Amino acid sequence: MQNVQEIAEEIVAREGGYVNDPDDPGGATNHGVTIHTMRRLGLDLDDDGQVTAGDVRALSREQAIGIFVRHYYHGTRIDRLPKDIQPSVFDMYVNAGANAVRILQRLLNDMRITVDVDGVIGPQTVAAARAALAAAPDHFADAYGIARRNYYYALADRRPASRKYARRRDGGKGGWIRRAEEFISPRFHLTDAQHRERVAPWG
Repeated sequence: MQNVQEIAEEIVAREGGYVNDPDDPGGATNHGVTIHTMRRLGLDLDDDGQVTAGDVRALSREQAIGIFVRHYYHGTRIDRLPKDIQPSVFDMYVNAGANAVRILQRLLNDMRITVDVDGVIGPQTVAAARAALAAAPDHFADAYGIARRNYYYALADRRPASRKYARRRDGGKGGWIRRAEEFISPRFHLTDAQHRERVAPWG
């Protein structure tokens, strides 16, 4: 089982370097850390009194890993969830914030384990996740990964500007879908034909 440092290092590698895509609501991002996160944490790296895209660009890989471990893993209480789902929830939290937890909470409700869908990992969600793992030890992590993949597709359904993250220009799986499937057993991956059928309504 990987430790949190190793998982965070993989997330940073997956996120890549500096980007400032106008279609990405996260804005300027480096190693997966957005300008909004840096402003919330007060990371004015050049000490000019404001956090700008320049500060985002200056963020180091090591600083990003530290932010993820402290604020996205321990700070959100992902560390209290069952080990089986921590890597995927952690990765999703970096990518989508509290929606990572809401996806988990909706999944738990679908499994008839009632929890509030509030995006917060509290005692209720921790206990429910442990119960879900006990009920389906061989499938719970896959079920979360599939729910995550479905979330990406649904988001792209609603927001045409985000479709480029779910579908490549040649029609194949985009980065979002490939990222979700890194945490899903190969037997549950969509075939290329299934993916293309899912995105066909986008035109």
